[in-house]
Amino acid sequence: MTVPGVMSLARWRSKARLDVWSLVMLGAIGLLGLLLVWPIGQVLVLGFLDAQTQTFTLSNYQKILTHPYYLGALKNTLIVGGGGMLGACLLGVSLAYCTARFVVRGRSVIATLAVLALVSPPFIGAYSWVMVAGNNGWLTQNIKTLGLTMPTIYGAHGIILVFSLKFFPFVYLMTETALRNINRAYEEAAENLGCSATARFFKVTLPLVFPAVSSGAILSFVLSIADFGTPSIIGRDYRTLSTVAYNQYTSEMGGPPTMAVSISMLMILIAMLAVLLQRYLMGPRRYAGALTNLSVPKPCRGAFGVAVHALCYSIAALATMPIAVVIYTSFLETNGPVFTGGFGLNSYARVIREVPDVIANTFKYSLLATMLITLAGGLISYVVVRRETAAAGLLDALLMVPYVVPGVVLAIGFLLCFQYGAFDLIGTSTIIVLMLFVRRLPYGVRATSAVLRQIKPSIEEAAVNLGASPLQAFARVTVPLMLPGVIAGAMMSFITAINELSATLLLYTARTTTMPVRIYSAVLDGEFGIAAALAALLLASSGLCVFVVLRFSQSKEAAFV
Repeated sequence: MTVPGVMSLARWRSKARLDVWSLVMLGAIGLLGLLLVWPIGQVLVLGFLDAQTQTFTLSNYQKILTHPYYLGALKNTLIVGGGGMLGACLLGVSLAYCTARFVVRGRSVIATLAVLALVSPPFIGAYSWVMVAGNNGWLTQNIKTLGLTMPTIYGAHGIILVFSLKFFPFVYLMTETALRNINRAYEEAAENLGCSATARFFKVTLPLVFPAVSSGAILSFVLSIADFGTPSIIGRDYRTLSTVAYNQYTSEMGGPPTMAVSISMLMILIAMLAVLLQRYLMGPRRYAGALTNLSVPKPCRGAFGVAVHALCYSIAALATMPIAVVIYTSFLETNGPVFTGGFGLNSYARVIREVPDVIANTFKYSLLATMLITLAGGLISYVVVRRETAAAGLLDALLMVPYVVPGVVLAIGFLLCFQYGAFDLIGTSTIIVLMLFVRRLPYGVRATSAVLRQIKPSIEEAAVNLGASPLQAFARVTVPLMLPGVIAGAMMSFITAINELSATLLLYTARTTTMPVRIYSAVLDGEFGIAAALAALLLASSGLCVFVVLRFSQSKEAAFV
């Protein structure tokens, strides 16, 4: 028998729940519309306008696709993007196969080093390789003393080297998990049918882990073509679309940056086509497994064991060499920009004396952005996971946009949008905080969503049935259970925020300079001592956040990939 009063109360609670989370949904869509869709839309529209007459034209794109200067940058971008992706796949798959199939001593250390290499900013890797193999690098000088010469680190091969060592952890972390989850019966059956180890790997194992490998490869490609710091530091005259877009914007300051935004839209198109290609290749195939009869790593001894361990340690050592170089050089004695030999704290003293405001800006902006990400990310992840509606699907799709939009593109969009009236934020710290917030929001949402999907909705429903409002149930029941994901997402957001260069390089002023921007300018000016000290501080902060993420995350893959 139904009690009318109880029934009406249940309906009221259901309606209240709908209203509360509907408002959150609308607010989230509105926020992303303001900070993401509007700036990118402005970039898209301006790309089709004539700089003088402001009328519709295709001449901007026609010029990009026909002029040798822009075609060269496009070709270079595809070369370093494809080269970085292939290099990351070669290193990542090799390391993943060795650690998943064989008992490798120090595997956890190798994984941690790979994660540290992943969270360090790419331009620090470029700076480190200049210190090692540049014109005056210690390796170059030692080779010269032997009467030999070594190839220059500058150019396409140097950029590809940095990208390969920077982004291979994406492929490694994803592929190793997939390899460990393969049912070994497939490989055993192939072996019983006479397949050699090499044929078995390419015909059975690799197709089974293709989703993981391709996902890591696409991430490596998209991040490679979007990166600005590495080609600008180590590329010299080797121009890519990101460096050309930046140069075009700075040269068009007197008028509408039509060419810069046209180049930016081409970068987005390339990234989107890469993502669609990966989904197309995966579409007709099925990769599901029962997660039973999993493979067990085999001991490896003798010469083969030595070779496996040497390969794993070499990859990890090369990937983390930039970190070691930065820390080492930060403690060298300097006289102005010149290293004088011996060890000291001159560079750190200069940092404290000359640029304390830069350090304060970096942590202040990143902390503010992280706080906003934590608050908004928790609410957005809830409506994305708990609501299977078209609006939730739209919100989830919008959260993918920052992954494929280069920072230079979004920064140009911000400069186009937030320069009028009440929205005039040019030159302020607010515009940098908002940029960091929208660029890194997906990290917070993804990390929180992963944990939220493991929490049964019945737990919240029980709290509501006991008299709690929907928001009370969320705050007192769901949030404590989500806390590991919230902390991991916050730390990852903070790591990437303090290392952001490409977006802030167009937004900063002398008053709002951040550490990555100061490091970049110091490297270009030859101030390697102060660059090393600031980079070491960034790396120490990132390393501390990595420790917290590993402490609160169930797996490295969920937290970092």
